[in-house]
Amino acid sequence: MSKQAAAKRQALIVTTAHRGVFFGYGTPTTEATVTIEDARMCVYWSAKLKGVCGLASSGPDKDCKIGPAVPRMTLRDVTSVMECSDAAAANWEKAPWA
Repeated sequence: MSKQAAAKRQALIVTTAHRGVFFGYGTPTTEATVTIEDARMCVYWSAKLKGVCGLASSGPDKDCKIGPAVPRMTLRDVTSVMECSDAAAANWEKAPWA
């Protein structure tokens, strides 16, 4: 990956019309399909996060269920793409599974 491409890679939360919530690194888009790298799925998040936006602002906590990473994932029927804070990305990388 070129330095320019790596610089554009951002930590993202992607939601889909199929109720999927995913974390990974990619480029924000308004397209209906997006590909993310080092992708993880959120199976459950705690009420303490106050909704899905909490996963982008603070990241998962110890009560969440976050699956293991896959190298690359293409998501279809995208309903939102949120940029994550640095703190949120660090918590996603911990992949808590309560």
